Amino acid sequence: MTNTQRLDTKAVADYLRGHLPGFDAPIEAVKFEGGQSNPTFLLKTGAGNYVLRRKPPGQLLKSAHAVDREFRVQRALFDSDVPVARMHVLCEDAAVIGSDFYVMDHVVGRNFNEPTLDGLTTQERSAVIDDMNRVLAALHDVDIDAAGLNDYGPPGHYLERQVARWSKQYRASETKDLPDMNLLMQRLVDEMPPDDGQRTLVHGDYRIDNMIFESAGTRCLAVLDWELSTIGHPFADLASVIMQWQLPAGSEGRGLAGVERASLGLPSDQAFIEAYCARRDLPGIDNFGYYLAFCFFRMAAIIQGVLRRALDGNASNPERAMQLGAYVPLFAQNGLKALK
Repeated sequence: MTNTQRLDTKAVADYLRGHLPGFDAPIEAVKFEGGQSNPTFLLKTGAGNYVLRRKPPGQLLKSAHAVDREFRVQRALFDSDVPVARMHVLCEDAAVIGSDFYVMDHVVGRNFNEPTLDGLTTQERSAVIDDMNRVLAALHDVDIDAAGLNDYGPPGHYLERQVARWSKQYRASETKDLPDMNLLMQRLVDEMPPDDGQRTLVHGDYRIDNMIFESAGTRCLAVLDWELSTIGHPFADLASVIMQWQLPAGSEGRGLAGVERASLGLPSDQAFIEAYCARRDLPGIDNFGYYLAFCFFRMAAIIQGVLRRALDGNASNPERAMQLGAYVPLFAQNGLKALK
């Protein structure tokens, strides 16, 4: 079994000593528990703390775990209206620790694992979600030419590319036949809306637990986990938020299904969509159910890959990976419901 829980701190320190100005060795590495894709570590040093994010070692699906892309997009967005951590070093020499990695600032703040935002007041919950909405709109308003990101994703029909890509990824990591998943993939092809020409930067996994907020405030300080980012259709990001909220509440589903939102200061799906449209001066969104179904499908494909890595011994958090894998049928079913 490949070990993703430890980091060769001596090798990292030796590398950073020659590539990161002001770096002070030695270091202590502590692995973050969250995340299933790219193992992430807090680096504690005498000169301050950093975060290292690496590809998992071992055999990986082609185009997955692209830490170089994560590094590039966050470096391009630094000091923009989209808050991100400062990037420092990208190492593409797998010989150093066994896989590519990058090092960034450690952003100090608070992270909310669930959209119920437990522990906050009604007003604070409302403000946090509103800032989540603000950042999403700002992300989709980024001038990709000025940011040097016009080539960050291929031109043409984003949904067509994504459905084809994730169908292929799903098949590559498939462990048993799921009729609902087969049907969902086919219907996404058959019912795909025509390309409307919208082409923006998209995060690909935009949700509350991929964000850092002020320790004592409600403003977002950094958006994390840019592995799935590309140039694509903005409504897929918006639908990703709504998809998360439609999952069961609690530590497993981390959604808002069945939650009385108004009493907690949390917006309805429609209110969040309308606020987003207002910020981007959009009249509304047609065929939103398709984008929602696409998000359920893509997440099903992603967690199927997580399950496969667990079975192959390459998962960042093997126990959690096996738990997530059990949800693939539920995501497929929800995708079919969204198409209705």
